[in-house]
Amino acid sequence: MTQYRKVGVVLAGPKKIGFLDESREDQTLQPHEVRVRTLYSGISAGTELTQYRGSNPYLTKRWDPSRRLFLKTEDEQGTQTYPVRNWGYEEVGQIEERGSAALDLAEGALVYGKWGHHSRVTLSADYVRERLLPEGLDPLMGIFSQIGAIALNGILDSSIRLGETVAVFGLGIVGNLVGQLARLSGARVIGVDLLPQRLDKAREVGFDLVINGQTGSGSAAEQIKDLTGGRGADVCIEATGAIPALNEAIRAVAYSSKVVALGFYQGGAQGLILGDEFHHNRVNLVCSQISGVSPDLQHRWNQNRLVITFMDLLAGGRVQLQPLLTHVRPAWEAQALYDLIDSQPDSVLQAVLDFRQPPPAGLPIEPLA
Repeated sequence: MTQYRKVGVVLAGPKKIGFLDESREDQTLQPHEVRVRTLYSGISAGTELTQYRGSNPYLTKRWDPSRRLFLKTEDEQGTQTYPVRNWGYEEVGQIEERGSAALDLAEGALVYGKWGHHSRVTLSADYVRERLLPEGLDPLMGIFSQIGAIALNGILDSSIRLGETVAVFGLGIVGNLVGQLARLSGARVIGVDLLPQRLDKAREVGFDLVINGQTGSGSAAEQIKDLTGGRGADVCIEATGAIPALNEAIRAVAYSSKVVALGFYQGGAQGLILGDEFHHNRVNLVCSQISGVSPDLQHRWNQNRLVITFMDLLAGGRVQLQPLLTHVRPAWEAQALYDLIDSQPDSVLQAVLDFRQPPPAGLPIEPLA
């Protein structure tokens, strides 16, 4: 049996990256399994940064899946413990070995999916068959499959209608993809952000209008009201995870209309004012989260369809992702890359860990406990 070295990029502690030798796992390949060598693994600047900074509730509270509640513990020990290994969900790799019942899958074929920051992974053949990268697509594009599904789920939760105006607050990866998908749905899209670089990217991929939330005549909500003849946006989608942006989205939406909260909000809700526009304008506030789809769509849509639909749009050239890739670095430089995202978010849009080269000599790799 061929021995494969598997190394994981792990979160050893708050803002501390480590490397773990996971080679003793997954060495025996079952008939219906496929071994994949990771090429690239994208970094989520939303969910992963909450883990990196230590603010993710899974790190300090226990998740009770039967009651779907986060519970405080006396020792503040969460469901996730250090080193955190189950993080990362934007991967693409190459088949290097197949089980006896998976010989229909070609060695060397490219696979996209979510399996975390690991140099190798063993997947079921059924999973791989549904996630073969479309022929001719740049392998780097495979890292967008899950984040694209998150954005598409937000569009389904928005129930956008042809000719409506949609305002997207936050033009990071999710917000940028949401705006592109909203335009495909027939909406006029207004992008809102505080960072000029992200506003420029939004213009580049086809947003109809962009607003800098710190400049201009009046607040973002006032500008959106002016651009819509005083009515407001038909739908606002908040994709930053920042409470002030959520409050501004509520202010910017039309009477009796919808705000979709796509952001991952941390801590309390200081700055969310529910007695003003939210109350007087009968605003419908909806949470969009990838663990499920809108109840009225559950008989037709699920996570798998979201992923496949987005990748079909990508393969067909309907969305632009190449302009969003700003940093591709060797996986073994992960500490510097996470530090950069954490300290200089204005300089990074989509960052990617490159696993194509083996770990360099001298890299401190801890044995699996």
